[in-house]
Amino acid sequence: MTRVLLTTTSFQDTPGRHHDLLAAAGLEVVRERGPLPEKRMLELAGQFDAFLCGDDAITRAVLEKSRPRLKVISKYGIGLDKIDVKSATEFKIPVLFTPGVNHTTVAEHTFLLLLALEKSLLYHCDSTRAGGWKRRTGHELMGKTIGIVGVGRIGKEVAIRARAFGMEPVGYDLYWDDKFAAAHGVRRAASLDEVFACADYFSLHTNLTPETRDLVCAASIAKMKPGVIILNCARGEIVNTADMVAALQSGRVGGYGTDVLEQEPPPADHPLLKLANCIVTPHIGSRTHESVQRQAVCAVENLTLYLAGQKPHAQANTF
Repeated sequence: MTRVLLTTTSFQDTPGRHHDLLAAAGLEVVRERGPLPEKRMLELAGQFDAFLCGDDAITRAVLEKSRPRLKVISKYGIGLDKIDVKSATEFKIPVLFTPGVNHTTVAEHTFLLLLALEKSLLYHCDSTRAGGWKRRTGHELMGKTIGIVGVGRIGKEVAIRARAFGMEPVGYDLYWDDKFAAAHGVRRAASLDEVFACADYFSLHTNLTPETRDLVCAASIAKMKPGVIILNCARGEIVNTADMVAALQSGRVGGYGTDVLEQEPPPADHPLLKLANCIVTPHIGSRTHESVQRQAVCAVENLTLYLAGQKPHAQANTF
């Protein structure tokens, strides 16, 4: 019987037909509560024919120890930066993933963070729950410019919602969809510096790469509008934490709303958790019943299709 390591918690915790699909596949499924660090993955490596994974550390060392038994990796989600895809390709291990399943949910979460910051939602909720009636004056979104870095599926959904709020979306991406931009009034920025300079809100929806790591840092923040609000529903490592903390403390950045951190879960003393103008949610941007079921069904179907010798829905590597 094919033995599968299942680590993603939203898959396990959310009801839906993905459980029935997995049960019907006739696989031996071993469950762990991820995301698992490299140390734990190394302890488990070599015991499984397949990984049905989330953001676990699947490094070259893990892949080497997993060979020759490991035949396939089915990623629940779209972010592949925790998987050494290059090594997987070298070892001829297919990496399957699930594009096009969570863009609506993540875009909605982006606006949750933005509205919560601009309307001081947590401050007001804490006040009324404590029996008080403290009030702060917030800001409208209408008429503001939102800079979107990464205008793929999620970035496009953010742009559509920005227009619904009466905002001006400005996008930056190496790959540009002219038809979409024209239909939704998205202005293409010629450079990141142009986005830095014009954005009241700066929203990250790009992959983590060597080029995007620490994209938001002291140098780039200095090019942004004073009081800019920065939103991150991409990857924590795209923002330099120390520089962000300093900018929030000084007021140079008015607010930071993030669903991701460079270490998840964070240590209790993580500096972003202590700042009133920062909202951190626990990587739940795609964790809705609708999105989880779409992702999970796709991940299971990818796995079962591959094991049956058929073409999966999406594969990140070729060899």
